[in-house]
Amino acid sequence: MARVAIIGGGPAGYEAALVAAQLGADVTLIEATGAGGACVLSDCVPSKTFIAASNVLTEIHESAELGVAAKEASTDPVAVNGRVRRLATQQSADIAQKLVNQGVNIVYGRGALRVDKGYNYVHELHVVPLEGEPFDADADVVLIATGATPRTLTSAPVDGERILTWRQLYDLKELPEHLIVVGSGVTGAEFASAYLAMGSEVTLISSRDRVMPHEDAEAAETVGRVFVRRGMDVRNHSRAAAARRTDTGVEVELDDGTVIEGSHALICVGSIPNSDNLGLHAYGITVDERGFIPVDKVSRTNVPGVYAAGDVTGVHALASVAAMQGRIAIWHALGEAVRPIKLAHVAANVFTDPELASVGVTQADVDSGKVDCRGVMLPFASNPRAKMLDRTEGFVKLFAWKSSGIVAGGVVVGSRASELITPIALAVEQRLTVEQVARTFTIYPSLSGSVAEAARQLMEF
Repeated sequence: MARVAIIGGGPAGYEAALVAAQLGADVTLIEATGAGGACVLSDCVPSKTFIAASNVLTEIHESAELGVAAKEASTDPVAVNGRVRRLATQQSADIAQKLVNQGVNIVYGRGALRVDKGYNYVHELHVVPLEGEPFDADADVVLIATGATPRTLTSAPVDGERILTWRQLYDLKELPEHLIVVGSGVTGAEFASAYLAMGSEVTLISSRDRVMPHEDAEAAETVGRVFVRRGMDVRNHSRAAAARRTDTGVEVELDDGTVIEGSHALICVGSIPNSDNLGLHAYGITVDERGFIPVDKVSRTNVPGVYAAGDVTGVHALASVAAMQGRIAIWHALGEAVRPIKLAHVAANVFTDPELASVGVTQADVDSGKVDCRGVMLPFASNPRAKMLDRTEGFVKLFAWKSSGIVAGGVVVGSRASELITPIALAVEQRLTVEQVARTFTIYPSLSGSVAEAARQLMEF
């Protein structure tokens, strides 16, 4: 029986553990915080739960056009954050129970690699549990899935009270009166959108010419316009030089000398991999200059029998990618048939309001001539269901290869874009043609009807 040791219990780790158990391995999962890791307990699950509450407020505030106006909508931040914490804890418990039911041995604590004793491809780990005595364990396969931690700035010392990372927001007892968000990437844009809907005054500091500079330009600009229309102060071409506490709140100084005063500052400037204190260098595992563990398309490190998955690898920082990396690692390690991960087929979503989702070929690829594709964009302003819902901001954009008509990618901006991107992702993965998509029956009226309509328009070429 193969012995599999997994360090880290987030999506990469627990999904890998489930696969290994199903394949009959002896599986030990080592996790410091709880099943599901930071993704479930402090990152993805909590943030999306909080955003779900903010979306309800947006619909209430913008329902007057439907003839159903609410005179007053109250927000209880303690109740909202309590629900956030409660659901995260429940999800973690559910994952733990599933792992136990599958026969996975969960050790709550920390683990690290130790230089092996010289016999072939057997790895030794030193485990320090939260309760009990440290012990050593042997494994035939090791998966490192330790995730990442919010990056902070020395010029903006985080105190957990006024200057915060996104993991500390749920400890607040009241909504920030004026939240200054430093960083306009995915995380910064999501929290800026959510707190604006919750009723906070929000200033978003963006060092580039638009929010979410790495997303589709037209899509990001659409989201940015909605932010401004709803009252957000978006400072493009601005970079935060420092953040300091004051007697009444915080002040954020920009590199041009401008000082913005607020009640709280949220630092969203990326993440750093959790690759320290794992014994990687002593073990001979390659770690790049930023601390990420390079892996190939089946999640192998440079040391035989040692794999890595998730945010610690520096591949797309998405739970879905981490989970797939973890599964692929175990399938490969235990000799199962496996297909290398296809990052070009990964669907991603930004949970702003409106949402922004994308998959496959990008507009930049088309415009630069990198790919020989044709595209079409359909605004939701022409979609009957969007009109009924009064959610006409955004669009569906579809790309297809000129030579074959096979769907190559797409972008959706709008309400529930995270759901609408799935048929496009399915078409990309299964190499469907625009004709096949166009001939698929859709509900009338529906937002997804715009996907089929875009395909019909591409058929004309």
